[in-house]
Amino acid sequence: MADTGIRVAVGQFHALTEDKMSFAAALGVKGLQLNTPSLPGDTHWEYKDLRGLVETAAAQGLEIEAIENVPTHFYHKALLGLPGRDEQIEHYQTTLRNMARAGIPILGLHFMPNSVWRTERMAPARGGAGATQFDMAVVDAMENADDLRQFLPSGLGRLETMPVFGRNEPVVDAERMFDNYRYFINAVLPVAEEEGMKIALHPDDPPVAMLGGVARIFRQPEDFKRAWALNPDSPAWGLNLCLGCCSEMVGGAVNVREMIEFFGPKGRIHYAHFRDVQGTVPNFTECFIGEGNFDPAEVMWLLKTNGFKGFLLDDHVPHMIGDSDWNHRGRAHAIGYMQGLLRMMDFKGA
Repeated sequence: MADTGIRVAVGQFHALTEDKMSFAAALGVKGLQLNTPSLPGDTHWEYKDLRGLVETAAAQGLEIEAIENVPTHFYHKALLGLPGRDEQIEHYQTTLRNMARAGIPILGLHFMPNSVWRTERMAPARGGAGATQFDMAVVDAMENADDLRQFLPSGLGRLETMPVFGRNEPVVDAERMFDNYRYFINAVLPVAEEEGMKIALHPDDPPVAMLGGVARIFRQPEDFKRAWALNPDSPAWGLNLCLGCCSEMVGGAVNVREMIEFFGPKGRIHYAHFRDVQGTVPNFTECFIGEGNFDPAEVMWLLKTNGFKGFLLDDHVPHMIGDSDWNHRGRAHAIGYMQGLLRMMDFKGA
């Protein structure tokens, strides 16, 4: 059988439990990814704790492919350009070094100080499932920070450190946010390069101009090209290419193709979230793979033919009837779908 170099991992969980590892093994998946893992530390992660994840996975024949996101309170001053950001950046550099020593090669990065927003968690989906939804009109109807804070996700660190301004409070504009990004990435990328690490930038979700008084600066393909141009020769810089976020952008599936065709041949897609939505901003609903804006078979082919060699990840999935809080059933569907597409591409060395 031909080998595309593309593989599937199981991820988007905070704790490396027997349940998660047995789930991966049952699906024939070797790679794992953790999102904001529940590890000790108020400013950074220590080597021993990171190494513990690697050893626990290895004992079950599994591998930690990446960690996605440190807690927002580890670097919120850097995100917003506040006093104290240099100290936080030093701690982030320490986390990078400790991850490298522990044997975890990729750290996912989002540059959204107030994180992912959804206005509905259980919108009606196929077969009685529930899906997350975003509607900008609902956000616009809210007047103050307390009302807006309900749209933040749980489980992503200390919500009280995430800035959400009311309608009449000061805003952080796009140019200031990009200046903050430039300052941050130029400080941490040399450490990643030195340690052989990769930093994988995630798109804004939802990809709108501003939420809660803070600009979103990675919401269209041109934004990522601008970021790439800062460090075009760095092997460490790349994308956590969330196909769902790209599909959410104005234009829908065309953004997915553009991102793959631009960054794939450059080797700048470190890994990808394989999910989709129906609709685009300002109003979209997440859905099962195969019923959204893009054709999943076409996108898998685009990834292969544009040189992608990383792993694909289940991400947000609908909550099926009788499912667990982590959506085991929905994730099994997504992972099986990806595995089937990959097998078809490998058939007879296609």
